[in-house]
Amino acid sequence: MAEKKKGKRLEELRAMNVDELNTALEGARRSIYQIRRERLSKPQQNVKASKAHRKEIARILTLQRERELQQAGR
Repeated sequence: MAEKKKGKRLEELRAMNVDELNTALEGARRSIYQIRRERLSKPQQNVKASKAHRKEIARILTLQRERELQQAGR
């Protein structure tokens, strides 16, 4: 089930244009920042959220790099 969920999110990311990817990247980075701030002030409820956002950032950066390489190859 996790594979389907991950694959679905990856397809959503692939369908986004460059501006949408940049917005998603900014949102994920902002989320990690908020999680870190909250961790300092109170116990964290969802300990896996930070890891999930880091993976999201990695996926977005990978897609951006793939597109960059495709454009350079043309």
